[in-house]
Amino acid sequence: MRVITGSARGRRLRTLEGDSVRPTTDKVKESIFNIIQFDVEGARVLDMFCGCGQLGIEALSRGAEFAVFTDISRQSVAVTEENLEHTGFRNIAKTVVTDSLSYLDRTSEIYDIAFLDPPYRAGLMEDAIERVRLHIADGGIIVCETDSHEVLPEVIDGFTSKRYKYGKIALTIYRKGA
Repeated sequence: MRVITGSARGRRLRTLEGDSVRPTTDKVKESIFNIIQFDVEGARVLDMFCGCGQLGIEALSRGAEFAVFTDISRQSVAVTEENLEHTGFRNIAKTVVTDSLSYLDRTSEIYDIAFLDPPYRAGLMEDAIERVRLHIADGGIIVCETDSHEVLPEVIDGFTSKRYKYGKIALTIYRKGA
């Protein structure tokens, strides 16, 4: 796994071994950033359920201003911190070992882009969408990665959505005020 483009282009990112993590494939990651490419520069980003932090790091590499990474796994956050050091983004990022949903209940931060990639079939996505939407700036984006069989709401209050399918993976992109 590597950073696709931007200031950290080509840098390899470390990930945890085993079945506890499911990194976003390079094909899907490239598709995400093709869809949101004009929204990344200067954005404040939230990478929930961050795993190794690759989506937030890709956003930082492409010019995002700041990123917050949350995960309940200490090991995932430790790998994310290593990846931030390796890519030179540690000073424009914050990592938090916490349940990603409870983080949203405690913070007053507003984000331009939020990446949601919880464990598949864990029943977390709709609750995550409901909570994170309150922390999205006007014109902001929520990027949801799910199993292609999981169906997310087409409409959430104040947001429009578009769904994309890539084999066994689906992306649902919600845009606030569009």
